[in-house]
Amino acid sequence: MPREITAFSNPLIKRVRSLREKRHRRDEGLFLAEGLRILAEAEEAGYWPLHLFFAAESADHPIVRRLTAGVEARGGEAIETTRDILHKLSGKDNPQVVLGVYRQFATDLATIDRAAAPIWMVAQSLRDPGNLGTILRTGDAVGAGGLILIDDCVDPFSVEAVRASMGAMFTQRIAQARWEEFLPWLRGGPGQLVGTSLRASVGFRMARYAAPTFLMIGNEAQGLPPAYEDACDIRVKIPMRGKADSLNAAVACAVMAYEVLRQIEG
Repeated sequence: MPREITAFSNPLIKRVRSLREKRHRRDEGLFLAEGLRILAEAEEAGYWPLHLFFAAESADHPIVRRLTAGVEARGGEAIETTRDILHKLSGKDNPQVVLGVYRQFATDLATIDRAAAPIWMVAQSLRDPGNLGTILRTGDAVGAGGLILIDDCVDPFSVEAVRASMGAMFTQRIAQARWEEFLPWLRGGPGQLVGTSLRASVGFRMARYAAPTFLMIGNEAQGLPPAYEDACDIRVKIPMRGKADSLNAAVACAVMAYEVLRQIEG
């Protein structure tokens, strides 16, 4: 049976709330996910929270009942609480009716099986959690294997990134590495590294892509460093017809990903 917590001073509430901060997520090896859709996606992908919090008025929702039974059957804990406490945990003025605490995934390159998918996303020094989450959603949409984060990127386990992923956090592999580690790993097996660049002379539809394609997107403000561009097997540009000189990083990634998918699928 779920237990009830209605006090803000409860030690578990304080501990879970602290997971909104990166250092506490790192120390605990945990992260937060919220919302019926995201938790249902996690369930479908085989991920279950250690702690499940739900608003009292949602206790009879079929997804909440299913999640509660599944969590408790696996030794986790289901907790009925108030919307005020859910607001405190998530930081949202209008919190979702359900929130889960999950173990962080291993994010070393050894978790990546490049043969598992024809497309892999690579992001260098990505700063915006919304962009990160959107790239994960794009990856899920095109059947990519996952996202490799290069150098100092935003935390993929942040509340904002998980929220923006809309569940793709649980369907896509995530790895983190320095450039000096990633490039030798990439060259140690099959894989075509494709980068977008304003310096490129080839349009993104003119290049020829082959699986597995590692599609690399640069920092939102600076793009890819010149040395990283030079290491790419293919450098392409996306035509800009107006006054803007570039697309949003996540939008550019989506445009590229669907062209790669079109060519690979033939």
